[in-house]
Amino acid sequence: MTVVRGIRKAFLAVEQSEGDGARVRRSVGTPALRNFSPFLMLDHFNVQPPAGFPDHPHRGQETITYLLSGAVDHEDFAGNAGSIEKGDLQFMTAGKGIMHAEMPRASDDGSSVTGLQLWVDLPEKLKSCEPRYRDLKGSEIPTVDIDDNKVHIKVISGQSHGVDSVQELSYTPVWMLDIEIKPGGKVVQSLPQKWNAFAYTLSGNTAFGVGADKTTIGQYHNVVFEQDGDEIVAEVSADEKENGHFILIAGVPLDQKIVQYGPFVVSSQDQVYQALMDYQTHSNGFERAKNWQSEIGKRAIH
Repeated sequence: MTVVRGIRKAFLAVEQSEGDGARVRRSVGTPALRNFSPFLMLDHFNVQPPAGFPDHPHRGQETITYLLSGAVDHEDFAGNAGSIEKGDLQFMTAGKGIMHAEMPRASDDGSSVTGLQLWVDLPEKLKSCEPRYRDLKGSEIPTVDIDDNKVHIKVISGQSHGVDSVQELSYTPVWMLDIEIKPGGKVVQSLPQKWNAFAYTLSGNTAFGVGADKTTIGQYHNVVFEQDGDEIVAEVSADEKENGHFILIAGVPLDQKIVQYGPFVVSSQDQVYQALMDYQTHSNGFERAKNWQSEIGKRAIH
């Protein structure tokens, strides 16, 4: 007998300012949902270039960026540079220290650049690993259609209805599925037991759960599922005018303390002080930050 996961809570992600002129809807990493291990932060960003995220440091976490529209250029102090476009992903491991810039690129029609950035905690033993980047092109992501083609699933990482994607998004195992449901469609999606899981709704009205627990959730909400259970159920009523579109994310909880100070995610207060000292003195991973300035960061609006 499989057990459907209940909804622990669902809440609206309120838009706020971030970076240099950017707007984000933050749902993980707020008082409503803090340190939902292994997840530290989820931002749904909407950026009108030349706004963006100019030169800034990280330590102790990984970021997963999924672009929904437009293009983003990135550049770091190790000489890495590149771009991702609509449907692409980029995975960045900060490890012991990185300094980089992420700047949305202006489009011909002046439209904004939108996407999701998820912060994943690094296992304590890997907090001091070397920084790294990986890109995943949208064309490389396997898909599956179910329920008479009323449900379309991009299997970014994980397993869905016989389709496997073995992408290593981060050192901590994470599943990520992009699910779009037409009116009248329904999906029953299996998830690994005891993993923490949530859905972020991008558009439409989607009903999650079954029976008395079934709840219809609108756009820009984070739906946090109970840890117990084998699967989630989502459907869109046949009388809806719009498809339901959400990202389903699940990950292995880490049994470790989280101490976060801005872009530094460590395991103790002493390590926060050490991270600040290392950054200010350009040492222990931040040596290359000294006098470094990205080219793309110069596009910022300040």
